[in-house]
Amino acid sequence: MSDHPSPELQILPAALSADLAEQLTRLADAARDADGAEPFNDASKVQIRAGADGRRPSATVIGAWSAEDSGRLEMEGAGLVVHAAAEGGDAESTLELVVRPDCRGRRVGTRLMQQLAAGALAPAEGRTRLAWAHGGHPAAPKLAARFGWEPVRELWVMRHTDPASLPEPELPEGVRLGRFSPEHDEEAWLEVNAGAFADHPEQGRLTLSDLQARMAEDWFDPAGLLLAWEEGSLLGFHWTKIPLQDGKPGPVGEVYAVGVAPQAQGRGLGRQLTLAGIGHMASQGLGEIILYVDAANTPAVELYRKLGFEVFKTDTQYAPTGTF
Repeated sequence: MSDHPSPELQILPAALSADLAEQLTRLADAARDADGAEPFNDASKVQIRAGADGRRPSATVIGAWSAEDSGRLEMEGAGLVVHAAAEGGDAESTLELVVRPDCRGRRVGTRLMQQLAAGALAPAEGRTRLAWAHGGHPAAPKLAARFGWEPVRELWVMRHTDPASLPEPELPEGVRLGRFSPEHDEEAWLEVNAGAFADHPEQGRLTLSDLQARMAEDWFDPAGLLLAWEEGSLLGFHWTKIPLQDGKPGPVGEVYAVGVAPQAQGRGLGRQLTLAGIGHMASQGLGEIILYVDAANTPAVELYRKLGFEVFKTDTQYAPTGTF
């Protein structure tokens, strides 16, 4: 392919609507099939769904379109920036950029980034600018370096290919395991999640509306959100995720989040809740389980390695040089 952009390529901002959500989903599916990694994380997917449902998303979209012979515009790439409040009240704008596989090598990503750098990702006081590149795509570090961004964080994707071989959980005496009950357990879950992930830049900031948005996703199953209770107090949870393919669960499950309340830590609950959730997914016939873990979270990485998980992909977060 030529390294020159098509002359009819249009780089334009777009409002998240049902039509744009459909185009972004097709674009993301094509990239996932080619790269073996989702280009958009759950935070971005929540915003895309909000636009599809007619709600007001907290996101900016810049699209790259080319005109077909019929006059219809076809999406060649897109940059989606999710805006959120960070700790201390500052703003945080996080980019995920994707180019359609058959349009790569034509500077589509560069042109999208040029537009974003002058707009949604322009320097602004009180705002941190970030970007995610999923699955170790080779174009990401080159594009980041071109615009003066550097790697600041690694998120490992770990995989277990024989979950049925893991032992049954052994919960401490007096601790019982139950399923999440919508409209009953939200506040208790939010409190434990905030305490368990107080230092986590994304998970620990989830609000009730964030939780409800994820509960509205097609993959959400209350039976897959396991809660550990002791004398009426929530000690911890394992939120499992089984994405749908063609409307059916599987074939890969995910350890979506495992959290233990600060006052319950040190009792081995993290390991037992992890085993309980994996057992729940394995009982549904899933032969592969993945999870995402911060590469710097040594205790968690060690736990997962001992259970037989291995790193097979890396997501890299970038920020303008000198941000941190």
